[in-house]
Amino acid sequence: MRDFGQIDLENLIEEIESLGRSEKRAISSYLMRLCEHLLKIKYWESEREICLRGWSREIINFRLQIQDELEASPSLRSFLQDVFVKQYQNGRKLFLNASELDAKRVPEAPDFTLEQALDEDWLPWQPEQSEK
Repeated sequence: MRDFGQIDLENLIEEIESLGRSEKRAISSYLMRLCEHLLKIKYWESEREICLRGWSREIINFRLQIQDELEASPSLRSFLQDVFVKQYQNGRKLFLNASELDAKRVPEAPDFTLEQALDEDWLPWQPEQSEK
């Protein structure tokens, strides 16, 4: 029989809160990197042909990571919406640093929605279809 009177409630609460913070940090990071790679595909024209395959693979990876986090903790969905603009801006900073493109070319606010970013069939730029 378990003696619940011996449970350190303060420590237990702290551990649970810590787990929540870890999940939020992880999903925020995945969202930031997802936005960074979506921006690479849309704006980094000089590197697109060479890097598109790798960037696309990273986008799939970040979307899957986010989906896993949401399946484990569905309550994170509203958190994701709350941090979307901030993580887009952080991803934009990473993208601009890597690409050295003029910051004026890339909007400071997202020009795509969170739903689009998470949609496995959506990319901000699509290769031209070969003519039939």
